Amino acid sequence: MIQADLSVILPEIILALFAMGALLGAVYTTKDKLAPTLVWATAGLMIALAIYIASQPAGTNIAFNGMFVDDGFARFAKAAILVAAAIVLMIGQEYMARRDMLRFEYPILIALSAVGMMMMVSAGDLMALYMGLELQSLALYVVAALRRDSAKSTEAGLKYFVLGALSSGLLLYGASLVYGFAGTTKFAGIITVAEHGHVTIGLLFGLVFLISGLAFKVSAAPFHMWTPDVYEGAPTPVTAFFATAPKVAAMGLFARVLFDAFGGAIADWQQVIAVLSVLSMFLGAIAAIGQRDIKRLMAYSSIAHMGYALIGLAAGTEQGIAAMLTYMVIYVTMNVGTFAFILMLEKDGKPVTDISALNQFASRAPGKALAVLILLFSLAGVPPMLGFFAKFGVWQAGIEAELTTLVIASAIASVIGAFYYLRIVFFMYFGEENGEVETNGSPILSVALTVSAALMLVGLVYQFGIDSAAASAAATLVK
Repeated sequence: MIQADLSVILPEIILALFAMGALLGAVYTTKDKLAPTLVWATAGLMIALAIYIASQPAGTNIAFNGMFVDDGFARFAKAAILVAAAIVLMIGQEYMARRDMLRFEYPILIALSAVGMMMMVSAGDLMALYMGLELQSLALYVVAALRRDSAKSTEAGLKYFVLGALSSGLLLYGASLVYGFAGTTKFAGIITVAEHGHVTIGLLFGLVFLISGLAFKVSAAPFHMWTPDVYEGAPTPVTAFFATAPKVAAMGLFARVLFDAFGGAIADWQQVIAVLSVLSMFLGAIAAIGQRDIKRLMAYSSIAHMGYALIGLAAGTEQGIAAMLTYMVIYVTMNVGTFAFILMLEKDGKPVTDISALNQFASRAPGKALAVLILLFSLAGVPPMLGFFAKFGVWQAGIEAELTTLVIASAIASVIGAFYYLRIVFFMYFGEENGEVETNGSPILSVALTVSAALMLVGLVYQFGIDSAAASAAATLVK
């Protein structure tokens, strides 16, 4: 029995053992000199594990008496998480090394965080959920404050830790209420109690607290308060990581809890998710308008995009979950390219994040400016970029679920949000002649930027099987 359980969690075991072995090896040998090798080794292992997970046969495997669920939904999310984490590690390595921030702990913490994320999307029990969530979060608190000589980075880590502790408290209180009123911590047991029309007021309160804790992790308004400061203060490669893999994991966990534990009470949580979605979309769209720092702007962009993704979750249908998963993959791809561009920007060897520095950038680097234009148009949801079809997918799911008002609200928020993306394009092509920003010419960043932009166009014709894989993953979750 134990052997069968261990075979189900083999990818998590391999990554955890690698992280612990790397930690011991680095401490007792050359420490930070080993960091570049560890970055590439960690990224390589993550991609190998993603391929292994994606190649597993269809079906559902249960381990540890229902605490761990390995199904199509979990495998899709894990593959996305691992690929995103690996790419962000690779594109950020040179930036960290040039600024003397590449510590050997960095790739190890990212690996341990990834283990937590993999646990999150496979959780079948409230205790397993919390274990995965905290393993991810504790590692992220440290990497947010990785730049030890920066007050902003230290502040980012501290704010993230304090507010993260608050969200964990909300989540634990919700979990205790659910356990008290359902009599079990297993999702399979909770769903038999939490059927529509039979949800007690105590169980409903527990669900609301659970949703509040999870909303913090996806940076959905009004639990978004940590996002702008942490995005701005953390080292840019760490910010890029925050904007990609953890978002997929948190959204996956959100869907897992709502459907596996409260799937029979969709009407009870649908309106809560819809409110979170509306607040996130409008706050992200409006608050970003006054931002001058591109990392803070991307933080508000992230809040808004989580609002759009939540439309798929609010739909409460298989189509909605498939649209949400597709949206998250496209969102991650857009963010990888955008942050690759942000990592390039510098002046006199120092990083630049002020958007006004991009004035007339297109006249100095027309190819890169075109790639950024495509990515920003895609983030804004301008057709015919792939980002538009990501939104169109969740809108379609929302309309099918009779959430027309929510879809109309999201369309309005999308139009408002387009302003701050298009303002960057305006600066690059029509700004004043005082732009002094340079690009560092890193080949890997150029490749990441170009490929991400190309995918926004090529993906219109052929989505590389992501949409069909997302549909299959959704089918295993929504029963």
